[in-house]
Amino acid sequence: MAIIETEAALHEAHRDNHTHRDVNGGWLRPAVFGAMDGLVSNLALMTGVAGGTASQQTVVISGLAGLAAGAFSMAAGEYTSVASQRELVEAELEVERRELRKHPADEEAELAALYEARGVEPELAREVARQLSSDPEQALEIHAREELGIDPSDLPSPTVAAVSSFGSFALGALLPVLPFLLGADALWPAVLLALAGLFLCGAVVARVTARSWWYSGLRQLALGGAAAGVTYLLGSLFGTAVG
Repeated sequence: MAIIETEAALHEAHRDNHTHRDVNGGWLRPAVFGAMDGLVSNLALMTGVAGGTASQQTVVISGLAGLAAGAFSMAAGEYTSVASQRELVEAELEVERRELRKHPADEEAELAALYEARGVEPELAREVARQLSSDPEQALEIHAREELGIDPSDLPSPTVAAVSSFGSFALGALLPVLPFLLGADALWPAVLLALAGLFLCGAVVARVTARSWWYSGLRQLALGGAAAGVTYLLGSLFGTAVG
């Protein structure tokens, strides 16, 4: 009895610890890219404007304009990109669906050959292929996984990608503008807040990808700081810094 209970406990622990994160979802990449892009691009834009002969009002307006333009541009780009990718996949699925309807025996043999190539005994491979091919939708899913490397039930959503991009870009781009909106009259609070946001974003991404949080944070901090520094110097070539 004790052995059975121990095996049951081990099985339960294995099931709990053997779950995987969603690596195919359509929200993570645009959300991460959007936040980073919003922070870096708007910080660079504002420091570039501030590096020239620009008033505080001009810097703030530039930041707000960069936020709006970038967020809408990111959302439109992500929607078009993901929608195009999804349409291509759906077209290929339709080709496979048509082949399954017109040449079911050939497709079944193809599936059996694939399993044989992976080491399954020929007779068993043919039986597995026969059973899987008995349901057209299941057969389509199996062929899509094996031949195209996709899951028909888990295609990325253009809307999810667009909304994730818009929201994350807007949030990231807001950080450099926020100190000015709260009454700051110098550039350095915006730069400090944006750089802190870059480090935090890098650290959060590391939590998702299992990479070292401090390395990821410092990497984003260095990249964003370099972009801001370069644009500030370029702006300074055309005027006097306001910060």
